[in-house]
Amino acid sequence: WGLAFENVTWLMPGVRLFTHPRTQAMMYPETAELLQQPQDNRGRIALFIDGSHLFYAALQLDIELNYTNLLSTLTLDGQLLRAFFYTGVDSQNEKQQGFLLWMRRNGYRVVTKNLVQMPDGSKKVNLDVEMAVDMLTLAEHYDTAIVVSGNGNLAYAVDAVSQHGVRIEVVGLKSMTSESLINVADTYVDLATLRNDIQKSDQKIAAQSFVYRPLRG
Repeated sequence: WGLAFENVTWLMPGVRLFTHPRTQAMMYPETAELLQQPQDNRGRIALFIDGSHLFYAALQLDIELNYTNLLSTLTLDGQLLRAFFYTGVDSQNEKQQGFLLWMRRNGYRVVTKNLVQMPDGSKKVNLDVEMAVDMLTLAEHYDTAIVVSGNGNLAYAVDAVSQHGVRIEVVGLKSMTSESLINVADTYVDLATLRNDIQKSDQKIAAQSFVYRPLRG
């Protein structure tokens, strides 16, 4: 039970709802807690992390992330197929390069794009297309997509992936997550609820001594 197909969600034998889970929770408050519970078997998992969203979420939560714990926490009860981490880069920043090398060697597929200088002097980067293409390209090979982002621009691509029968889980800080993205998810998890599981302990981990910061002008 708990199987979502198209816009039909079977909560238990003989009971089905025809709306997105977010709407179900509002229409049927007694199902809200059920929809938030982790699945017993999430199958093959593909993880798509917006590095910028993750950084600013950690900043608001006042924590330093343990990226090893983050990976194990998000993929609990499932088999990890691939974990993508998207970020803008400055090739001259040696500390950042060292951090990204550590990520590549510890379970993450890092996708980068050089920052672009804007007319006003600021530097920006947009990795929405890369994330959407990766989600759609691999859609036939995973059962659950975990999207760590708050970007509403991804909603259309995420919804398209769900049409392949993929379960969609959106993870992001509530204050930074678009309702349009939450509305196309089967499950939404506020990063604040995972705080104790994904933050570093008092003992510093030398391999992660560089604190990731997305570069901005």
